[in-house]
Amino acid sequence: MSQINIPILDLKSQYQAIKAEIQTAVNQVLDSGQFILGPVVKAFETDVANYLGVKHAIGVNSGTDALVIGLRAMGIVPGDEVITTPFSFFATAESISMVGATPVFVDIQADSFNIDPNLIEAAITPKTKAIMPVHLYGNPAAMTQILEIAAKHNLKVIEDCAQAFGAVYKGDSAGCGCGEAARDRILGSYVGTIGDVGAFSFFPTKNLGAYGDGGLITTNDDQVAETARMLRVHGAKERYNNLMLGYNSRLDAMQAAILQVKLRHIDGWNHQRQQVAKTYSQLLAGADGVIVPKFSEGHVFHQYTVRVLGGKRDQVKQALAEAGIGAMIYYPIPQDKLPIYLGLHAENPVSNQLGQEVLSLPMWPELASAQIETVATALKSQL
Repeated sequence: MSQINIPILDLKSQYQAIKAEIQTAVNQVLDSGQFILGPVVKAFETDVANYLGVKHAIGVNSGTDALVIGLRAMGIVPGDEVITTPFSFFATAESISMVGATPVFVDIQADSFNIDPNLIEAAITPKTKAIMPVHLYGNPAAMTQILEIAAKHNLKVIEDCAQAFGAVYKGDSAGCGCGEAARDRILGSYVGTIGDVGAFSFFPTKNLGAYGDGGLITTNDDQVAETARMLRVHGAKERYNNLMLGYNSRLDAMQAAILQVKLRHIDGWNHQRQQVAKTYSQLLAGADGVIVPKFSEGHVFHQYTVRVLGGKRDQVKQALAEAGIGAMIYYPIPQDKLPIYLGLHAENPVSNQLGQEVLSLPMWPELASAQIETVATALKSQL
């Protein structure tokens, strides 16, 4: 076999396409001499708030900080419980623990990889104060059902949108019994604008990625926004007047300038990701031993993740690697099975099973049709 080289992600082609725009934006920041917060960050916050259709957008230095500060700004305190999914990156549960609250893990739906809303109410206790759904792989969670449960039990909702910038909520699964008025109110909304708070990551690999760390908090609540803005600058409303213990968590102007350029391209890139996903699914249709992800219109495919059946996932990944094709496992160990939480929570059998089956294939907007076909052929040959 001739040597193939298809990585899991290639950021170089995207940069080359927008290189002149990026360099102009970076040079303007360098010429300004203002590198932390300032007018460039404010301009990006305004642009991204307008794009998403949300009142407030607050830039911070990472997606993890967006979650931590978002939780604190909503009033989550030590002793509270926050319901979330076990099937996510550790920052999801870590952020809950970092504010002194307790993560309560609710199992996922096998077809969406997201928290199963039908299991949430059984996990609610008098200590429950919030629900944190994760829009995993860029696929919006079942927000109508989640909001209805939250309203019924007076809970806050913080959306973990780390992998889902630009994803659009198009409705829950058919037959969920959701109220039409609640559903219609949020249909067509961007994730991060549906709950009380949204938390985004701009890690370089994300759909909207910086060239370093970065994050964003979104909310329509004026008080939450004011608190979040204080928390990102050591708990101060004005310099040297610290009202609470906060953080040094500011989005720097260089990253904001880069993100402002990339924001202009995000719709096109997300559409290209959807086309890549459709091509993969067409090529893998009917193949034994693999389940392709469910396609929904608002899914922005941060990852294209299949399920490899029959206990073959690890050997398939190894075979692809030997053939020159990158693939990744997101996530081999559910959060509740990590050493820090092991033995503290009820079993989540669907999450446990998918941790043994999921395999993410190469995915980026500029991935060529020939490359997609090569990956699909190689995958099918190993099933």
